[in-house]
Amino acid sequence: MSGTTTAAALRRRAAGAGANRWVVLVVLCASLLLVAVDATVLHVAVPAVTEDLKPGAIELLWIVDVYPLVCASLLILFGTLGDRVGRRRILLLGYGLFGVASALAAFADTAQVLILARALLGVGGAMIMPATLSILRQVFPDRRERALAIGIWSAVAAVGAAVGPLLGGFLLEHFWWGSVFLVNIPLMLVSLPVGRMLLPESKGDGDGPWDVIGALMAAAGLFGVVLGVKRLGGGEADVLTLLPLLLGTALLVLFVRRQRRRKHPLVDLRMFARPAFSTSVGCIVLAMLALVGLELIAAQYLQLVLGLSPLETGLRLLPLTFAAMGAGLAGARMLRRFGPRRMVCAGFCLTAFAVVLLTAMGHTDNPALMLSGFVLLGFGLETTLFGAYESMLSEAPAEQSGGAAAIGETSYQLGAGIGIALLGTVMNAAYAPGLSSVPGVPASASASASHSLGEAYEVAGRLGGTAGDTLREVARNCFVHGLHVTLLVSAGLLLLGAVMALRLPRAMNCEPAPAPVEVPAPREVAEARVSA
Repeated sequence: MSGTTTAAALRRRAAGAGANRWVVLVVLCASLLLVAVDATVLHVAVPAVTEDLKPGAIELLWIVDVYPLVCASLLILFGTLGDRVGRRRILLLGYGLFGVASALAAFADTAQVLILARALLGVGGAMIMPATLSILRQVFPDRRERALAIGIWSAVAAVGAAVGPLLGGFLLEHFWWGSVFLVNIPLMLVSLPVGRMLLPESKGDGDGPWDVIGALMAAAGLFGVVLGVKRLGGGEADVLTLLPLLLGTALLVLFVRRQRRRKHPLVDLRMFARPAFSTSVGCIVLAMLALVGLELIAAQYLQLVLGLSPLETGLRLLPLTFAAMGAGLAGARMLRRFGPRRMVCAGFCLTAFAVVLLTAMGHTDNPALMLSGFVLLGFGLETTLFGAYESMLSEAPAEQSGGAAAIGETSYQLGAGIGIALLGTVMNAAYAPGLSSVPGVPASASASASHSLGEAYEVAGRLGGTAGDTLREVARNCFVHGLHVTLLVSAGLLLLGAVMALRLPRAMNCEPAPAPVEVPAPREVAEARVSA
């Protein structure tokens, strides 16, 4: 009787394992959607927060930046900790912390409390993000199925980035600014019990002690580097920018040396000796470098040159998101047909073509041109990111999937920060010289206008008359010229990425996969215990 019951339970578990893997994917995508939305939902609420809490300039900067800064710094720490103590455990703890921090942020009555809450949200996000990818790696051992799962995962990430500002705008029209955080709580209340019931637990090999000192070195080093890069992207080049950048770089160098000497390293740097892994990481950095910098500059162009509202600007950028979603959903089929090398290389080349096409943008609105350019840009970049992420995750050992996922997410964040800093610098270098001497405009006014197009409009408004009109027109011309130069530099970097992608494998190597991770239903677990 006992043997019959056990056999029946095992047959039901085997029959349902495939279906349950896709249920697990739904849970993981819901987690990712929440984190992706929270990264952008606050942007539209900044004016309301400023009016209510009256933060200073530095406090306002920290309210916006502390979430991605803390999240990027702790990805490696929590990714490797999940390999050691259990990925599901870290993910569920992240859910709980995210919910508590959301409540704290929603009802914050001072800027300091909101900064603390946003920092805790960053800690929760750092626990959730690498865990979703590493659990996905374990649940889908077959590479063909995993490619499809990663495609869905990346499409959800694209949706989250686009939905954030739209959801924030809708909530602000009907509720107070804290509602943009409060919406997280019911989702967390659902995700915690569902995740505990459905998600499988998995760990790495667990050999040797966890390198606590190395984890803290990596966190502090990444914090300094990301902070320095963000300040450079904002045009700051003072001691408060260079000092954390130098200290962070030094800590990361010491971290690498420490990992090479240890018998049981926190991160197995031998993964970087594999061409497919190191090349994939480099491709992620270059792709994000191009995407984030271009999105920032494109938003300024649409609002300041063409005079579109923030909502109209968001709608113009939506085709980029929809194209990225399409590329993510079609990515698995393209990867099987073309292989990682041709897929990533073609994605870079298509993106470079889109960027060059957008150099035709001028002083007047051309919706058809922007639609074509943004669709090609979104499809090409998501094709690149999909191929790179899939190759990186497949190349890493299964027992180190948490660390590998953390490296990929850190590369994503660093690429975004470097892109803002680098392309912003290129933009300023091309924009400022044209405003060094404007006929009929005082030298001091020209110098102030050379900082940014927004500041040029403010100066022109104060001058008024012919001088103000002249300054406004010259600034617009200089901005469009700077946009074209930045686009060409970005195209060059994308072509460099296409060359780098030639080191990736030609074909998608699909070896026979081990037995999939089974995700038993609660009733089956109970039956197995009774039979035992």
